[in-house]
Amino acid sequence: MRHRQRKADFVAPRGLSNPHVQTLLPRLLPYPRLARDIENLELPDGDFVELNWVKPGPAALDAPLFVLFHGLEGSFRSPYARWLLDTASRMGWRAVLMHFRGCGSLPNRLPRAYHSGDTADAYWLISELSRRYPKALKVAAGVSLGGNMLLKLVAEQGGGLDLAGAIIVSAPLDLAACAETLHQGFARVYERHLLNALKDKVAPRLDRGELPLALNAEALARIDSLRGYDDAVTAPLHGFRDAGDYYRRASAGRLLGEIELPTLILHADDDPFMPAGLYERLPPPSDAVRLEISHHGGHVGFMERRGHRLQPWLARRLAGELTCWADKGPSWPTIAGPRLSRSGS
Repeated sequence: MRHRQRKADFVAPRGLSNPHVQTLLPRLLPYPRLARDIENLELPDGDFVELNWVKPGPAALDAPLFVLFHGLEGSFRSPYARWLLDTASRMGWRAVLMHFRGCGSLPNRLPRAYHSGDTADAYWLISELSRRYPKALKVAAGVSLGGNMLLKLVAEQGGGLDLAGAIIVSAPLDLAACAETLHQGFARVYERHLLNALKDKVAPRLDRGELPLALNAEALARIDSLRGYDDAVTAPLHGFRDAGDYYRRASAGRLLGEIELPTLILHADDDPFMPAGLYERLPPPSDAVRLEISHHGGHVGFMERRGHRLQPWLARRLAGELTCWADKGPSWPTIAGPRLSRSGS
């Protein structure tokens, strides 16, 4: 399939194009302080997810609604979440973040967690929002793990979601390849950080005998890769044979050609969480997908210079997209085939 190309407008500042610099910068710079209302949304299986609503929210029930799904072990405290939620809120959108099970203020109730392909809770949330705000325009965004999950949900549901569109950021759409990449070179710094966060959460539940796993504290401590963790914890907790089975069934990249909802995908070629040329190994996107790939940006980085300050391009890109949605719908046609946009050099 021949892609129509359009240059994206992200440009890494001089001297700050290194992918690791881009990835880490958002954690080192100030980000918005947001007030929030916390709601525990009850789920059909007896568990719950924590919703964080930016306040003050719009009074009108038909105000547009922006829903955000975070990345692995992310939360309302994640810098990208603050920037994206703040941007939507300042534009008059009702902004909410759904914490995956156990990522909010309290541990989840059931002997399970969450994973990259677990779409049921997000589907339940969107259905509930449709009930509460039936006339509101709704756009969802997913970052990293949340992006893979959201893309999988969009593919599964076809036109059955009450969403006008989806935005996918830095999503690991080939989970096996991304797990392998994170176990190499400097990327192991990120892998260790994620592993430590996952282990810190699961260790107390293992000690209390809450999880049906053939694993003890010593064996958990010896796990030195995300794939090893997914083999020992994620897969058995969620009904997969092993990590390989989980990666095959949960990766959303294989579904790119099945997307019917207008969907914007933002990705950096130098993302250290992912193999180079990620989208070259995936099926061509459907006509409903607009794929923008920048040369630089790191993993959920995309920090640009505006005036004398470093600011997140993702927030500016989101503002442009939400403006188009509020004014007239998607900012790209869905009949001429996907566009592949590359920026930088």
